[in-house]
Amino acid sequence: GRSRDPMPAGFADLVEAVAGALAPHLGPGHRAAFYGQSFGALLAYEVARALPADRRPELVVVAGAPCPAEWTERESKDLDAAELLRLTGLEELVRADPELVELALGGIRTDLAVSATYRYRPHAPIGSALYALAGADDPMLATTDLTGWAAHTRGAFGHRVLPGGHLLATVDRPGPVDLLSTLLSTLPTTKEQPSW
Repeated sequence: GRSRDPMPAGFADLVEAVAGALAPHLGPGHRAAFYGQSFGALLAYEVARALPADRRPELVVVAGAPCPAEWTERESKDLDAAELLRLTGLEELVRADPELVELALGGIRTDLAVSATYRYRPHAPIGSALYALAGADDPMLATTDLTGWAAHTRGAFGHRVLPGGHLLATVDRPGPVDLLSTLLSTLPTTKEQPSW
């Protein structure tokens, strides 16, 4: 619904805009979880961190991304949009339609430009539960990178490697829907640790 909205030029501005849009819909009486893939994983985490403590989601699920402290060291910054389109597996979905190819490349270029402005600054871990995912065939992320996310939460932490590539969910693949449902259903309503 907001695909035509202009993307803020910097990562900090993007976080502020997303947190501002979500904040009125979060808070006491509203259970919430965030899911993000790749650049969206970093965004989901940083938006959760930017929200007031009483409006943060109970769970943040990050997929296909190094933890914030390792984000600027990733090698994908050296890739161009066309290479990322191929590596993420989206090229096969849009190849037949030149208009979709340009739309996808435009989105990836914008994501690359905004993600390049991200600067990690050490901070206190969030209290939300955190679960990190990676595709077993992800060419852009070593699955051992997932444990780095543990230092970014005071809440429960879990991680898993799933079948798939860099993007676990796409327009033609539902991704880890069953796992997300399980994580949400086992999330306690009290301060107990979840069973995962």
